[in-house]
Amino acid sequence: MHIPIYLPLITGTLLASFGQVLFKLGATGRSSFAAFLNIWTFAGLACYGVGTVLWIYALSRAPLTLVYPFTALTFVFVYAAGVLFLGETTSPKALAGMGLVLAGLYLVSSST
Repeated sequence: MHIPIYLPLITGTLLASFGQVLFKLGATGRSSFAAFLNIWTFAGLACYGVGTVLWIYALSRAPLTLVYPFTALTFVFVYAAGVLFLGETTSPKALAGMGLVLAGLYLVSSST
């Protein structure tokens, strides 16, 4: 995989992760359907939209077997954002799991 393909892959992954955090902010404390329609939710949808375009671009330039594993990176980014920005707790086992996800992504992406 060429270095330039990493930019849209990682940016798209970051946007999808950021979209999840925005969805969380838009959903917290709300109970009716109308309450979920707020600026946080719409911002999350916008992040997903731009991230999807970048994802499609990456798919047009690299094999699916190399692009798709980057979806695992969203688990790492969302977990880190939950801990850093939302004050959620972590544990040594969870951190080890994140390390395994990153190791697996490295192995898959460096196999060609």
